[in-house]
Amino acid sequence: MKTILHLISSPRQEGSFSIKLGRAVVAQLQEKHPDSIVKEVNLIQENYPHLDAPHLQSFYTPKEALTSADQEAIRYSDQALLQLFEADFIVIGAPLYNFSIHSALKAWIDHIARAGITFRYTANGPEGLVTGKKVYIAMSAGGVYSEGPYQPYDFVTPYLKAVLGFMGMTDITVFRAEGVNIPELKDHALEKAIESIAVEA
Repeated sequence: MKTILHLISSPRQEGSFSIKLGRAVVAQLQEKHPDSIVKEVNLIQENYPHLDAPHLQSFYTPKEALTSADQEAIRYSDQALLQLFEADFIVIGAPLYNFSIHSALKAWIDHIARAGITFRYTANGPEGLVTGKKVYIAMSAGGVYSEGPYQPYDFVTPYLKAVLGFMGMTDITVFRAEGVNIPELKDHALEKAIESIAVEA
């Protein structure tokens, strides 16, 4: 039995191209694994807090020494890590906002990027500890950023590949619904993106 973790980071909700594309990826994974369990986490609704001093203090405090305040601060991270490690497949909905990811997704990443848990430093350099996962990124954008003059403006896919890879998640595939605000492309942008989906399971 496989577990699919689907992360939503679009505030547009049902009108979101990244959510629709992400769910299409999930559907294909379910076809290959009919007995799979899907856990959909809406990061906008979950509202993971941005890191502050109490969060960072709790991250570096031994478990047995955590105060009640530390335990409250760390619960978001512990919840996200449990879902992450349980997952076999991770589908990340990532709309492009101002050339990067939505802050809700960044907050989630900040809560899972923990030294000694998802990565560690060794004499030979950093080592990712989240291995054996297959990650799919369902990206949406108003313009075209996969090629052409605006390709350098895409900081979504390079960042996600870098930060997830740092934690050991190097098997990453990106599907794009792009040009959703360009008149001659928008009518078929999502359809074209869904047709491009080919999951490896």
